[in-house]
Amino acid sequence: MKIAIGCDPNAQKEKEDLIAYIQKNGLGEVTDFGSEDPIYANVAIKVGEVVASGEFDRGILICGTGLGVSIAANKVNGAYAALLTDAYSAERARLSNDANIACMGAFTTGAKERELFTKIFLTNEFVDGCSSQPKVDAFRTYDANRG
Repeated sequence: MKIAIGCDPNAQKEKEDLIAYIQKNGLGEVTDFGSEDPIYANVAIKVGEVVASGEFDRGILICGTGLGVSIAANKVNGAYAALLTDAYSAERARLSNDANIACMGAFTTGAKERELFTKIFLTNEFVDGCSSQPKVDAFRTYDANRG
């Protein structure tokens, strides 16, 4: 699995820790899209673009709360960013919503939580034809038609 990761300057250490965790646990091949730009939207949009294009399978974004990068990434057609706040939301982001980008807060979640959320997000898959399919189809259709 190819994973794009990025953050704002507030989350540099958290991003580096997650990269090490992903690599240590064989969860995927990670490409770092940076953290130097104080305008978190720039890195979030870049990660959103490479995931939406299919160049990368999943994305991970971190800022202070995870909210800003989530909002920014979701502006990209085909990017489906979910703010992960607990293990259940990490699981449902994939299983029920087919999210392709995980967003987390450096100030709102601890290191072990981020590791757990990342593992759950990267190891679960959306099941085509499940009861959530019509809901996912609805937002994908809207997304495809908005230009």
